[in-house]
Amino acid sequence: MNKIGFYISSLLLALLLLSSTIFVVDQRQYGVVYSLGQIKKVITEPGLNFKLPPPLQNVNFIDKRLLTLDNVDSEPMLTAEKQRMVIDWYVRWRISDPSQYIRNVGLDEKAGAQQLTRVVRNAFQEEINKRTVKDLLSLKREALMVDVKREVLEIVKGEKPWGIDVVDVRITRADYVDTITESVYRRMEAERKRVANELRSTGGAEGEKIRADADRQREVTLANAYRDAQKIKGEGDAEAARLYAEAFGKDAQFAQFYQSLEAYKSSFNKKSDVMVIDPSSEFFKAMRGSGSGGAPKK
Repeated sequence: MNKIGFYISSLLLALLLLSSTIFVVDQRQYGVVYSLGQIKKVITEPGLNFKLPPPLQNVNFIDKRLLTLDNVDSEPMLTAEKQRMVIDWYVRWRISDPSQYIRNVGLDEKAGAQQLTRVVRNAFQEEINKRTVKDLLSLKREALMVDVKREVLEIVKGEKPWGIDVVDVRITRADYVDTITESVYRRMEAERKRVANELRSTGGAEGEKIRADADRQREVTLANAYRDAQKIKGEGDAEAARLYAEAFGKDAQFAQFYQSLEAYKSSFNKKSDVMVIDPSSEFFKAMRGSGSGGAPKK
């Protein structure tokens, strides 16, 4: 019975020892084997691998994928004209040489991200100091990112290479700090109000001009119409007077009789009119004539 327990214990110990010597490298990782704190070998291909059991050898894994580093620092940078700008950026990078990376940077991706953030920020500050705000907001931004990438590569591949590749550097946002942004918005609002007031004033003046011109044309039209009407009326009166004169000239008594009838018509145009007149007045001569002898003889 003791022998069976011994065999089982020995088998379990052997399995435990064997499992400590086997490790699997994922296709997304590098496998780094250490021997007493020193890098023994770097495994770049995925698959099953073997090593000595701890503490003789240990294995550490480092990501080999393309990594993204986003800027988390909102501290403003100064442009060539001393304007304070907030720049948001990101970097695409990967670990290309795990041995150099571990010796010169650190044991994991976090160490590389921290040091790369510092280098990229310094490069951005140096390049932004040479450029104006207009450059940051125009097509010249592309040249800025190229120069920043070049400076970063010069550092990470310098005398002590970091064992990384910087694939791309991009600016996602370039803006004024909050205090300046608020001031810019206020100036923009004031400018828009000024333009709107100017347009309203110009429109009001133009409207007054159009109304004045319309009033002038109306007065001219009315004056011309009144002049033409008076001219036509005068011509009509003249023609009527001529006809009256011609007709009255042929028979003076008829003319006198006709004028008396017109006077009566004008005097008695309402039933309610009351007149107190001397019957012997010349005004009623036509009536007395019609009563005694009728209408004047032709």
